[in-house]
Amino acid sequence: MEFDFLEPVNDAIVKFVGALSSQELGSKVVFHTQDQFPDIAQINIAIIGVLEDRTNINMINEVNLTAVRKKLYGMFPGNWDASIADLGDILAGDSVEDTYYALKKVTAALIKNKVIPIVLGGSQDLTYALYRAYDDLEQMVNLVAVDNRFDFGKENESVSANSYLTKIIIDEPNNLFNYCNIGYQTYYNSQEEIDLIEKLFFDAYRLGEISNKITLAEPVFRDADLVSIDLNSVKSSASANMVTFEPNGFNGKEICALARYAGISDKVSSFGIFNHNSTTAESAIIAQIVWYFIEGYHYRSKEYPFGSRANYLKYIVPLDDEELIFYKSDKTDRWWIEIPFESNGNNKLKRNTLLPCSYDEYLSACNQELPERWWKAQRKNAL
Repeated sequence: MEFDFLEPVNDAIVKFVGALSSQELGSKVVFHTQDQFPDIAQINIAIIGVLEDRTNINMINEVNLTAVRKKLYGMFPGNWDASIADLGDILAGDSVEDTYYALKKVTAALIKNKVIPIVLGGSQDLTYALYRAYDDLEQMVNLVAVDNRFDFGKENESVSANSYLTKIIIDEPNNLFNYCNIGYQTYYNSQEEIDLIEKLFFDAYRLGEISNKITLAEPVFRDADLVSIDLNSVKSSASANMVTFEPNGFNGKEICALARYAGISDKVSSFGIFNHNSTTAESAIIAQIVWYFIEGYHYRSKEYPFGSRANYLKYIVPLDDEELIFYKSDKTDRWWIEIPFESNGNNKLKRNTLLPCSYDEYLSACNQELPERWWKAQRKNAL
């Protein structure tokens, strides 16, 4: 059984939670212990630790999530109705590939049971295992990475925390429809890599763009299936990471806002936080990122998948050569743009679909400007 890969939560956490008040989060979480395993059918969110960091050369400590769990479970929850379980840890296997296999199987089983895994790592190449968990679900995958780097590597290079994206792109089966980077820092990425992002019609937003207007990220997360956060995208003054010091990056408020956007998204079905250096100080920001993701989950509007469009206002914007069709939800005031189906034989989309967008993109279309994400989605669809 897939869940046999999971080790119970350690006794120190069980003892810590036992001493909490009934109002604190830990008292409302079901734990995988030596004596019991949570009923998967009764939970909405599952927290999993993965103690694998062999591909990250910057790691100086073994992965230890005890401090993270204590910080998280000692917080007070919001007015949440989601059932949360801590399923324990996946230990590092005999090889890194063994760890990938275990994480893939556990994640796939959870997603099939409509449980959202929150994966705490470990090195960010574990994102590859999360991506491979979608193999049996017969769907294209949209990956969003909050990262200061694109994590490309050479084609024949072994997968690592700094090169996992190349393996996702080239390995079969190729289920990746879109990759979007949130918060890259130009001086950490070669011009060749930046050009490759454009060539593949992927999306990327510089740190300054998102910091200046964080709402730019909301439509991106609304279209994501898998979200991967590299803690090196957070500046060290906010994360307390002094191992790989980062003078620039998202502050604590911004990274938590991004996590909340991911939680609010009806489509996000797996979420991971990686490259934790296992310092006690860094545990606070990780716990708060998880808290805000769960907070966002509580406010999901259940607007995806789309059913009847009767609850949406339809706007048709005529351009010189075509018409753009926008929809606005009368429930949340959020916007979508229609990606038309073209029967060219190579279409990745099987029907007209809706791409999340912003009101600003609608206004740009009214000024005869094609939304960049719209034409990129069309190009990818035809590849």
